[in-house]
Amino acid sequence: MQESNIRYYAAGIIAFAIWGFFSFVLKPLHTYPSLDILFYRVFLCTGIMLILIITTRRHLLAENIRLFKRQPLKERRRTVLLNVGGGIFLTGNWFFFIYVMNHISIKATSLAYLVCPILTTSLAFYILKEKLNRLQWVAIGLSAAGCLLLGIGHLMDMVYSLVVAISYALYLVSQRRNVGFDKLLILTFHFVVSTLLLLPLYPLYSNALPVSPVFYGYIAIIAVGFTIIPLFLNLYALKRLTSSTVGMLLNINPIIGFIIAVTVYSEPIDTLQWAAYGIIFISVIIFNTRIRNNNL
Repeated sequence: MQESNIRYYAAGIIAFAIWGFFSFVLKPLHTYPSLDILFYRVFLCTGIMLILIITTRRHLLAENIRLFKRQPLKERRRTVLLNVGGGIFLTGNWFFFIYVMNHISIKATSLAYLVCPILTTSLAFYILKEKLNRLQWVAIGLSAAGCLLLGIGHLMDMVYSLVVAISYALYLVSQRRNVGFDKLLILTFHFVVSTLLLLPLYPLYSNALPVSPVFYGYIAIIAVGFTIIPLFLNLYALKRLTSSTVGMLLNINPIIGFIIAVTVYSEPIDTLQWAAYGIIFISVIIFNTRIRNNNL
């Protein structure tokens, strides 16, 4: 691994490790509707980021606006499409993830982020023309086999998982091409898009305003610790690493989530599922070991 790439790998690994522990702050809110959790998560993230940008990065914001205006019309349209699309993909992913975690199972969300690397790598290959060698394809094949094993007898889990997975895979691939602008500003724009999408729905689908300080405490932790920080690290990793590499690192998230589901929440698991997760873990090692050798 090239010395200059270490911090990008570290950023990706830390981001996905953080998300692996998401159930610890999301499960305590299982009595609240999924849409309410999403509303307050997104609104708080947007408020925090806008305050941060206004107070600390106004000069950089002005520079990025000038950069956008200097782009040819075609590039400006592409930039708008990538960022509006990024906000849409994130919003969909957040809602589906919260719903599946609190109303289906933690294992179903883990399966989603095991399927996601396969979808991300495939999309990156066909859309971004990212190159993969034979051993990397073997790793992807092993990962796919592990996911199929997990899907045996759990068809609906697989359906929910695919919905969660495709939304985040599209986000990763689209943001790999979203270059040239400050990552904090990009992230803030995504939050603003998400807020604009959700605001019309809030008066129609939100429940009574929560009064529990515990609810807002968990929402604050989710907004900062499990949304803003890992998403920024994720975008930072995409500055140098390919979508395929970041996608395979994503497996860290569900593996941690799987361990927590079994050891903390006592969700049932059989021998077939243990074998499937073992195969997927091996695939991650194979994929990233090969990358490291290629960078020597």
